[in-house]
Amino acid sequence: MEINTHNAEILLSATNKSHYPQDDLPEIALAGRSNVGKSSFINTMLNRKNLARTSGKPGKTQLLNFFNIDDKMRFVDVPGYGYARVSKKEREKWGRMIEEYLTTRENLRAVVSLVDLRHDPSADDVQMYEFLKYYEIPVIIVATKADKIPRGKWNKHESAIKKKLNFDPSDDFILFSSVSKVGMDQAWDAILEKL
Repeated sequence: MEINTHNAEILLSATNKSHYPQDDLPEIALAGRSNVGKSSFINTMLNRKNLARTSGKPGKTQLLNFFNIDDKMRFVDVPGYGYARVSKKEREKWGRMIEEYLTTRENLRAVVSLVDLRHDPSADDVQMYEFLKYYEIPVIIVATKADKIPRGKWNKHESAIKKKLNFDPSDDFILFSSVSKVGMDQAWDAILEKL
């Protein structure tokens, strides 16, 4: 499938099923900790500066944001998890919203689960991966901020993440940097394969 990434726009924001787009375009969801670089990932993949708003304030995305890409597919940005400043009630609400989307959406083809290459995955990261495996949702692990680590140490960090996640080798694992664009082509290949 050829996709013109320049033809991308935010379509709508949803809090529940009744707001989801009603068609059969394939969707790729993006999940990750609040400051893992999800917005930067979206902007890099779509060659845009500010399509997805990046912010110094983690926990900015509080809805499911649907991005239409060339009328052929969508990225769905789900709220970042693990951000302490949000009330427990708010977090539970997000949790239910994310779970409803991930477990009931027929358009969903795969989830890009973002982790920070510099750190071991958090308990939330592990839980998200286990959740996706449990529901047999195809998952692509993208380890962001690769530019912040010397190339010579990439393998060490990758191994640590895989070990902590109990990573299934049949899943994709991609090192990514929105600064150097490392991993961008690989990420597109993995995503298009899932469509």
